[in-house]
Amino acid sequence: MDNATIRRKEMAWMKSIGIKGIKVDFFGGDKQVTMKLYEDILTDANDFGIMVIFHGCTLPRGWERMYSNFASSEAVLASENLHFGQKSCDNEAINAATHTFIRNTVGSMDFGGSALNKFYNSDNIANKGSKRMTSDVFALATSVLFQSGVQHFALAPNNLHDAPDWAIKFMKEVPTVWDEVRFLDGYPGRYVLLARRKGAKWYIAGINAESKTLRTKLKLDMFSSGTAVNSYTDDDQLNGKVNALKINKNKEIEIKIPRNGGIVIIN
Repeated sequence: MDNATIRRKEMAWMKSIGIKGIKVDFFGGDKQVTMKLYEDILTDANDFGIMVIFHGCTLPRGWERMYSNFASSEAVLASENLHFGQKSCDNEAINAATHTFIRNTVGSMDFGGSALNKFYNSDNIANKGSKRMTSDVFALATSVLFQSGVQHFALAPNNLHDAPDWAIKFMKEVPTVWDEVRFLDGYPGRYVLLARRKGAKWYIAGINAESKTLRTKLKLDMFSSGTAVNSYTDDDQLNGKVNALKINKNKEIEIKIPRNGGIVIIN
């Protein structure tokens, strides 16, 4: 990618076989020559109709306004670290409740999504690799909390038969581009509740990183009284389920999120 002649030749070939996007890794530093390389890659890729995600990279600095083909940047200790070590798993909820406030305010974040395996190995068996401490609902909630032009979920073959049907269905339908965002409640590193809208559909998502269960009331003025919604919630053991309910006349809803758990409400 750092040689213009070779780069454009490769991009022309990729366009010829129908490739629509590339993920470019790994950039060593923020020197002027490196920053120029980012923009050269985006410029050339745009000539060939190719979207770009940067991995192992610096924070994006306005590129989504400058280049229509810029999709996202990693620029964060992303989901791959959950596989690399247990400490990242232990801190996943704290980090997620922080990234929403500090990383995503800068620009699109390619976190990579969270897997539905309980254990980070291809067989989903205990005592092999790191153990996920968060819930399936937590994983779904982060796809709403974390904004990225291309949203990823990590699936292992076993997830096709051992993951909840409602989780797989959610992954297929959740938007990646939003029309409106509203901050509802939260504190960096502790918990966050956020609402995003796509068309007429709202996604209210939350996660809890505190040691105690989060209990609070949400005022959901975006819904009319009596609006039917689906609520994805966790019990105290982080087992998820989906319930249908209606917004009351006060447009309020009581929520409960256990530690390392999540919630998603969709109309």
